[in-house]
Amino acid sequence: MSLTTDQVKAALKGVVLSDLSQDIVSAGMVKGLAVDGGDVVFEVVFGYPAKSIFEQTRKQAIEAVRTLSEVRNVSVSVRQEIIPHAVAKGVRLVTGVKNVIAVASGKGGVGKSTTTVNLALALAAEGAKVGILDADIYGPSMPTMLGASGRPETLDGKSMEPLTAHGISVNSIGFLTGDDQAMVWRGPMVSQALDQLLRQTNWPDLDYLLLDMPPGTGDVHLSLAQSVPITGALIVTTPQEVALMDARKGLKMFEKVSVPVLGIIENMSLYVCPQCGHAEHIFGHGGGQLMASDYSVPLLGSLPLNVNIRERADAGVPMVVADPNGAIAGLYKDLARKVAVLIAKTAKDMTHKFPSIVVQNS
Repeated sequence: MSLTTDQVKAALKGVVLSDLSQDIVSAGMVKGLAVDGGDVVFEVVFGYPAKSIFEQTRKQAIEAVRTLSEVRNVSVSVRQEIIPHAVAKGVRLVTGVKNVIAVASGKGGVGKSTTTVNLALALAAEGAKVGILDADIYGPSMPTMLGASGRPETLDGKSMEPLTAHGISVNSIGFLTGDDQAMVWRGPMVSQALDQLLRQTNWPDLDYLLLDMPPGTGDVHLSLAQSVPITGALIVTTPQEVALMDARKGLKMFEKVSVPVLGIIENMSLYVCPQCGHAEHIFGHGGGQLMASDYSVPLLGSLPLNVNIRERADAGVPMVVADPNGAIAGLYKDLARKVAVLIAKTAKDMTHKFPSIVVQNS
């Protein structure tokens, strides 16, 4: 009896990815499957960045197929293919950017920017092409947190080239102004500046652009949410009720403009004394989970209150870069993988499937 593709698929259903809680066949990740006698060839294609588990997945797939007695040779390649996902109708896309992730808090001081930069670096560590737009005109922090300096170059006098730091692209008003220059601008000027930073930057074919939103839910935030093609939003909060009040407002803002909220990240969740090991919930306990339950969105993870996170960000070498194999970097990488999986599961952008309609006078 000759070997069939159905037999191979049945065997591959034993390869289950914890990120997806699904096997690679049901997830549609097995591509180009061909069987020639006892020779089996196929690809495993991830829809999200997962470079760290490529080899592990390849070995599991080979072992699964080799359980079939008719198999002689197995050739498996693994790659990722990150595609654009749907955004609100009528919102103009950003050239060179597949997916925009808004990171918001509603309130300042909860570690939103620190979370943004470490998530971006974690996505890049898994093989994604990533950028950050610092949307906080009044208090830009990305130049400091990424250790980046200088002014964006222009090659045509009309657009800007983003700066690069730790392998990711970034642009910020902080690169265009002095460190001590106060941006005394009204809302319309801020919105216009952000639109220029977003659309007049030559982003280099990014899989993800993380938008570090300013705190609050005013005109600027509403303009961003309505004019930027946001694939999904993340809400960063601490367990403290004062922070949760504003985080709820941020979440409701995204709901009103039909931007899906991917989940909640609870920052400064727990402090562990490095001397004695005593754990203390300094800002309260369970607030993020309660908010997640109230709004039926997932709590993606909790991050500790740790002096190293602050020190590394102030030094321009965030934790994911400074200690890539450490426990805290691992938390950020887990969060980044969850976010990427959630985006991969959302509706695909089908606009590129349809031809442009041109009306001509005849």
